[in-house]
Parts: sequence; structure tokens; C-alpha cells
Amino acid sequence: MANTKTIKVEQIGSPIRRHFDQRKTLIGLGLNKIGRVRDLPDTPATRGMIAKVAHLVRVVGEGR
Repeated sequence: MANTKTIKVEQIGSPIRRHFDQRKTLIGLGLNKIGRVRDLPDTPATRGMIAKVAHLVRVVGEGR
């Protein structure tokens, strides 16, 4: 694979009492418990998903 950039994302908020779409977005990102961290590819689709649930997640770092 070529140089694929990644983003490290951590869930900091609970999906309880949130819209169904936000819950599904967290599951799509691979996050479903507070404190869980995932390395995700840095693509426009991933950035959009992170923006949709920005109040529930935190970008911990950006890799190469």
C-alpha cells in the first residue's frame, strides 16, 4: 500500500439519548464504548463521520 494516512480517534461521550444516526455513525467508526480508540484511514468519508459525532469523539493523533 502507498502512504496511507491514519487518524486515531477516541470515544469520549455516550450514545445514550442521541439520535439513531449518531449511534450508527459511532458503530461505523468502530466505536461503541467510552474510552475505545481506533486507527481509521484519513479519508473525506471518515472526516465527515467524525464531524457528525464531533461532540462524542476526540481525535487523539494523526499518523502517517
